[in-house]
Amino acid sequence: MKYARLLFIFALSIAGCASQPVAKMTPLEIQSLQTRQFEEQKDVVFPSVMSVFLDLGYTVESADKDTGFIRAQGAATTESASNLLLFLLDVDKELSSEVSQTAATAFIEEIGGSTQVRLTFVQSTKRYDSRSVDREDKPILDAQVYQNAFEKISNEVFVRSAK
Repeated sequence: MKYARLLFIFALSIAGCASQPVAKMTPLEIQSLQTRQFEEQKDVVFPSVMSVFLDLGYTVESADKDTGFIRAQGAATTESASNLLLFLLDVDKELSSEVSQTAATAFIEEIGGSTQVRLTFVQSTKRYDSRSVDREDKPILDAQVYQNAFEKISNEVFVRSAK
């Protein structure tokens, strides 16, 4: 009975995790998704991007206006619900934990009379147990994520350029 219940819960969790296959994007499509032009100087755009990262809850780890590079980290979250489920079902298994965190980078450069911004967001997941640490990095390629970020940057650029 105990194993039948575990098998049922396992089957439900697998079914719930099924996702739509992700279409492969070409490097040019990815670059197009991650890049926007702004009709302002780098002196206005760079602090606008920094401000948006901070508004989104990122901690800026490094920023260099000369190179135009900003690196930031989101808050880490820990998942251990599956361990709790196994504990409640009295399954003999070693406990482990999973930590997820989003990293963001921006490359800002002047091209002609405008400034180009390229953003990247990467979801990192680390799985810890008593024997090992596994890390998986997945680029975030959701158009809505980039659209939201660029809208916020555009608003911040507008505010800063109006001063």
